[in-house]
Amino acid sequence: MTALGFLYPGHSAEDDYPRIEQLLGSDVRLQLVHTDIGEDAHRVDALREMGSAARLSAGVEELRLSGAEAVVWACTSGSFVYGWEGAHEQVRALARAAGLPASSTSFAFAHAVREVGARRVAIAATYPPDVADLFAAFLREAGVEVVSTRASGIITAAEVGSWGEGEVLELARAGDHPDADAVLLPDTALHTAAHLPALEKVLSKPVLTANQVTVWEALRLADRKVNAPTLGTLFTKEPIIQA
Repeated sequence: MTALGFLYPGHSAEDDYPRIEQLLGSDVRLQLVHTDIGEDAHRVDALREMGSAARLSAGVEELRLSGAEAVVWACTSGSFVYGWEGAHEQVRALARAAGLPASSTSFAFAHAVREVGARRVAIAATYPPDVADLFAAFLREAGVEVVSTRASGIITAAEVGSWGEGEVLELARAGDHPDADAVLLPDTALHTAAHLPALEKVLSKPVLTANQVTVWEALRLADRKVNAPTLGTLFTKEPIIQA
C-alpha cells in the first residue's frame, strides 16, 4: 500500500481525489486534509495568505499520522503566486514541517510537462488575467515555453467548483493553441478527473489538469508509477510498474 497525503484548500473539487484513487486501480490510498483558505478569491494577496506556512502546517500532523509517504500542497495559485524562489521555500517549509518529501501543484505541472514530452504549452485558466500571467511566468522559470494564456476571470473557487463537463471542455477548447504540444488547466477547484478522456479526444493532444498532476506528483515523490489510461496521457508513460 502506498499512502499519499494532500493539503487541499477549502471545499470545491475534492471529490476528484476518491475518483482518481478508484481509477488508479492499484494499492494507492489518497489522504486529503482540508486547509483553511481564509478569503475565497483569486487575488494575489488572498492567494498568498491561503498558502502561508501557518495555514499549511495546521494540517500536516494529520497527514503524518495517516502514514503518508509524501505530501503535496494541492493548490496551484496558492503556490505560484510566491514566484519561483518563493514556491521552492514554501515546499521546503512544508517538507520540514511534515518530515516527508513535499511538493506543490505548481511544481507538479512543471514536472508533468516534461513527463509527457511537451516543449510548448497553452494555458486555459479559470483565473483573472493577472493571476494567469503569474502562472505563465512560473512555467517559463521552469523552462517551459508558453505559447498562449487564456484567462476566464473567475474570482472564486466556489464558482469554479460548480462547473460541469460542458464548461470544462469549452475552457480547454478556448485555451488551446495550434502550436501547443499540451494544454494546461491549472485550478484544483475545477472538476476534471472524470473528463480527461473527453478532453484529450477533443483536443487530440495531452491535457494536464491540476488534480491529475497533483496525484501524479505525489506518486513521483513516493517513487511509484501507475498505468491508468483513463487519467490521460500523463498516466500512460513507460515504464509501467503496478506493484
